[in-house]
Amino acid sequence: MWGNIRQALSRTREALRLRLAEAFRTGRSRDEILEALEETLLLADAGPAVTSGIIDNLRRRSQKTDSPEALAGMLREEIRALLPVSPDRTSLPAPFVMMVVGANGGGKTTSAAKLAYHFKSRGRSVLLAAADTFRAAAPEQTELWGRKLGIPVIRGQHGADPASVVFDAVQSLKARGLQILVIDTAGRLHTNHNLMQELDKIRRVAAREIPGAPHETLLVLDAAVGRNSLAQAREFLRFSGLTGVFLAKMDGTAKGGSVLGIAAELNLPIAYVGTGEGEEDLAEFSPEDFTDALLS
Repeated sequence: MWGNIRQALSRTREALRLRLAEAFRTGRSRDEILEALEETLLLADAGPAVTSGIIDNLRRRSQKTDSPEALAGMLREEIRALLPVSPDRTSLPAPFVMMVVGANGGGKTTSAAKLAYHFKSRGRSVLLAAADTFRAAAPEQTELWGRKLGIPVIRGQHGADPASVVFDAVQSLKARGLQILVIDTAGRLHTNHNLMQELDKIRRVAAREIPGAPHETLLVLDAAVGRNSLAQAREFLRFSGLTGVFLAKMDGTAKGGSVLGIAAELNLPIAYVGTGEGEEDLAEFSPEDFTDALLS
């Protein structure tokens, strides 16, 4: 998994490498190092608030040293401290319901398929629910993934009530004795309140049939969009009870520093990272591995 995260962050790390080397160049004063680090973090899309917080902490902690090595170690600690730890998913209860939400074009359906394959490859029995009845051909896309991965799919027709699709999927999950249901919902603009309220209806239906469901609701964010996705995330947090973030397309951006802003502002753990286009290109997020991959 560490290798997958490292590979996904290769563009970000390459962009940071020379800047960090220059920032920590021997002979620089503490203030010069901190100024260079501030610019580096901003260019990596960490965001003004997170960057200011890190630099202020470094300035406070480094009052008695201007050692580049000491400052580099402190930077690593500050980045790690910003990232909430995800819950352990090695032994999920059954039945377990995971709902995947997100805006249009963020890679949500592919991310749902990757999650389903991830659980299947670990010996769990999985069902996919194609509850995106809003976008034309979306159920067909999920069905294609299901055939490719050998995972059954419950789908609805275009324009059908998504909550009814989820109801059918939950009934099928229980009838077949399967363990995990991954629900792909319609991609939507975070400003569309009618569609956002639809998510609440899906949640209520799932909870009525399986106590505590959905047990996890992941917001898929396009990592290439970076901090611009925060406005979407705030609205989804209000409507759908998010438990974590799936960062898709991490391998396609040089602005991996946006992870820090997203995690810090939303106070949500990063659960998974998309590391490529295939079904296996997924990594469970580790704050330690991410920090090492970002800075090493």
